[in-house]
Amino acid sequence: MTGIWFQVALILGLALIAAMIAARFRISTALTEIIVGMCARTIFATTVGAEIFSVQEPWVKTLAGLGAIALTFLAGAELDPDVFKMKWKEAASVGAASFLAPAIGCWAVAYYLLGWESSPALLAGIALAATSVAVVYTVMMEYGFNRTDFGKTILAACFITDLGTVVTLGLVFAPFTWKTAVFVAAVGAAFVGLPRATPVIFAKFGGRPSEFETKFLFFALMALGA
Repeated sequence: MTGIWFQVALILGLALIAAMIAARFRISTALTEIIVGMCARTIFATTVGAEIFSVQEPWVKTLAGLGAIALTFLAGAELDPDVFKMKWKEAASVGAASFLAPAIGCWAVAYYLLGWESSPALLAGIALAATSVAVVYTVMMEYGFNRTDFGKTILAACFITDLGTVVTLGLVFAPFTWKTAVFVAAVGAAFVGLPRATPVIFAKFGGRPSEFETKFLFFALMALGA
């Protein structure tokens, strides 16, 4: 147990160092955290051993997944339906281009120039075309772009890019079984039911020190992630 607390303190300490570097040099905190993590991993691996900075532990993966899910949810909450109705053409165009151009380009390089087989080349193209909504949202928040129509349009385009990645991966690599049908039905029911049920539930049980709203939102996100 002591080792876990040390690893948590180490990760949070590196995050603090990244935040101070970002503030000092006026660069993105998300970018700085990635660079600091890469450097720390390399230094630890060549000195005291990579075990001290293991990212394969289940609790590390759980916390990382929870953070990514929460940031993606917050990014989605920033999308303004009115802005999206006015800017849906721009968002769709940017999102489609940001997915198709890297996907086709990386696939062509891997298949024709590097001589990879078809499936690995496709996987490389699709994977490298994906974007991180969580990272984009963090940068938008940091510079205040999330409050502008431009920033909200970019966030919508990021979601379209990720949607293209997920759908393409499913069509190319994932077998469609009865579990896929159950998943689609569950997600559809959640998309229809949650927006209607959530205000009613919050009105009845929310507004208390127990923070029912936060618990409910995390429950819904974890259930959808499961």
